[in-house]
Amino acid sequence: MSDPGNSAAKAVGAERSLGQLVASATAEMSALVHDEIALAKAELRQDVKRGAIGGLAITIAGVFALFSLPVLSFAAAYGIHNLGLGLAWSFLIVGVAFLLLAGLLALLAIAKFKKVKPPERSIASAKQTAAVLQGVKPHPRTAQDKVPV
Repeated sequence: MSDPGNSAAKAVGAERSLGQLVASATAEMSALVHDEIALAKAELRQDVKRGAIGGLAITIAGVFALFSLPVLSFAAAYGIHNLGLGLAWSFLIVGVAFLLLAGLLALLAIAKFKKVKPPERSIASAKQTAAVLQGVKPHPRTAQDKVPV
């Protein structure tokens, strides 16, 4: 007995030549790649927009914080002055406090910068890839492999 499903598949395969199948597969693969690239572009565009909005928001927040620093400094100095200390000494205390805070942050930054190292694994991988590619030689072609022009 013959399998009716198998003969139907043979009939469909017989209608299209190997060249047509390859052309169809190539066209479909090309369309798939183009669609994937379009999807990646859309996702990146959306992420860039979100990043730009986030960057703008953090910049504006930083400007407001910077503008509030003198006001808070005056408030701290006048608060110390209200405790009974002279006005000049109050401002000096606030200024020294800011210098101490800046010094501590600078020490923290220096400690973090000293821990930064080059990407050793990436460099090693790139060197290994370059070494492998330098050792590659083209495959010799035989007379059978050459395509007549």
